[in-house]
Amino acid sequence: MLETSARLLRLLSLLQTRPDWSGAELAERLGVSARTVRRDIERLRDLDYPVHSTRGVAGYRLGAGAALPPLLLDDEEAVAVAVGLRTAAAGVSGIEEASLGALAKLEQVLPTRLRRRVNAVQASTLPVPGDGPGPRVDPAVLAVLAAACRDRERLQVAYRDHHGAAGRRAVEPYRLVSWGRRWYLVAWDLDREGWRILRVDRVEPATVTPTGLRFTPRELPEGGDLAAYVSRRVSAAAWRYHARVRVHAPAERVRRRVPAAAGRVEAVDEGTCLLHTGADTLETLAVYLGMLGADFEVGEPPELVTHLRALADRYRRATT
Repeated sequence: MLETSARLLRLLSLLQTRPDWSGAELAERLGVSARTVRRDIERLRDLDYPVHSTRGVAGYRLGAGAALPPLLLDDEEAVAVAVGLRTAAAGVSGIEEASLGALAKLEQVLPTRLRRRVNAVQASTLPVPGDGPGPRVDPAVLAVLAAACRDRERLQVAYRDHHGAAGRRAVEPYRLVSWGRRWYLVAWDLDREGWRILRVDRVEPATVTPTGLRFTPRELPEGGDLAAYVSRRVSAAAWRYHARVRVHAPAERVRRRVPAAAGRVEAVDEGTCLLHTGADTLETLAVYLGMLGADFEVGEPPELVTHLRALADRYRRATT
């Protein structure tokens, strides 16, 4: 099956190189019999590729779309690629235009039957409005960072911190993480001798310089779960209020209720744990704590203690 698919791709490529081919020429180029060429031509036609027979000497010509690269996808693969490109265009800042361009090319090269299915997915799908587009990321920067992660190659980059101050960073890059409509690079900072999470949109594109120096991988934080590491660190950095809560429930039970991005759970004993969490508003924190399904004591911040007391009085009045 793989041999046949590869031969069909090569046959399509040959048909694109010039307007007309004889069956004998195609057979010679492919190293097969003329009968096999005829069967392969029929397979292409079954896939809705417009291969026309020419008059006179037995030959073939590729119809509309001859200038496009060959692509053989089944129904499920075509829809999966189209959905992936559409999702990228809607949800990842910085590559929307490239994603839509690739999707347009995919539609042109697909046979009519598959093009109809892809168009149906597009026409029938609506994204849920989010919090607006995220910061733009240069796809070329993503490619260089990804290659450095793969090759374990040290990088020199110019980076702007959250205050806007620019500086040079010498880093060992490990993983790119896409979270919250932003791209992050998890890297070991050689100057600060510690793990850092760099926002890719704050990396100056012209300054991403591979050094050619390889590095030996270090032990990763969070036991290697860098997605959880990024989500927890990034969300915590953005919180306005940070809370320390003693929960009267086993740590494992609380961890099942608290996503990694929402807080960190420390076991105290078999029936008690400490929850380090936070949010932008006291109202949000109160809702999270109310959903724990267990008794708890708030140690800090004092604003949260005051807010919970006011809520308790309000709920008490509501039930008398």
